[in-house]
Amino acid sequence: MTVLGRRQALAAALGVAVSSRALAQSGYPDRPIRLMVPAGAGGPTDVVARILQPQLSAILGQPVVIENKAGASGNIGTAAVADSKPDGYTILLAPSTNALTPALYGKALGYDPLTAFTGISYVASVPLIVVVPMDGAKTLADLIAALRKEPEKYSYASSGNGGMIHLAGYLLLERAGVKALHVPYRGSAPGMIDTIAGRHAFQIDTLGSSKGFIDGGKLRVLAVAADKRLPQLPDVPTVGQAAGFKFSLNTWYVAQAPAATPRPIVDKLNAAFNQALSDPAVVKRMGELAIEPMQSTPASAKKYFDDQMAFWDPIVKASGAKPE
Repeated sequence: MTVLGRRQALAAALGVAVSSRALAQSGYPDRPIRLMVPAGAGGPTDVVARILQPQLSAILGQPVVIENKAGASGNIGTAAVADSKPDGYTILLAPSTNALTPALYGKALGYDPLTAFTGISYVASVPLIVVVPMDGAKTLADLIAALRKEPEKYSYASSGNGGMIHLAGYLLLERAGVKALHVPYRGSAPGMIDTIAGRHAFQIDTLGSSKGFIDGGKLRVLAVAADKRLPQLPDVPTVGQAAGFKFSLNTWYVAQAPAATPRPIVDKLNAAFNQALSDPAVVKRMGELAIEPMQSTPASAKKYFDDQMAFWDPIVKASGAKPE
């Protein structure tokens, strides 16, 4: 066979392969999709996943099955997706903590967060709030004054070392120029129980996780970590209004797929997420929990995650946080 003949044969073979792959992708999905939540059931990430699940299933025409795989600050579930087949049938709902763990674990992470995943969609953003037990401080200024007066007396709870709740508490204390003992828990709920009982001076959390306790009169919200007040908490000041310094932080969620997932599949998933996030029932339910649904392209979703990882890297290292 001549060189030209070999090239023509190779081109024909490649054309068949590309056509077969495109045909296979055009039928995607033809079986259930696993949506990995690298955290326990009932937590903030799980709540967002379950709000979206019915709409995603209806849009994609196949069941979207949520799998909770907690442990190692979310690394167990995240690594499982990184190692999965890049065919669109295993995807990840990555919480904001996933942008902090690379600085926390370093090479022990087991995957490269910059290259292991491709972005599907920037899903949602959730402002953080500062809560205290009902018999605790009445205002954020009062809390800061108490911490300044007796720095060894008080503590604050978090959902684990090096997580968003821990680092948000660390930054709040740093900006206020005060100190308190950090007490990590395995998840925000156990820490919240002890905060309600008065064992901690404060805790940072999301409104969605705290709403039942707030409505039940077990927690008081002192401030929101946002640039403006939340419609759901119109009488609660921002940290800037209550304490005089800027402090705007949010938790967030990005849908990701293994890096080699074909672009047509990624685009179809992106369209499904964007459609689900604009569904009136989803918008209403998220709004009740102060969750802001987002819209994005796959490229902007990846950029957002990478930018957040770069932002948090020096903060994690300065905090001295260690893996659990």
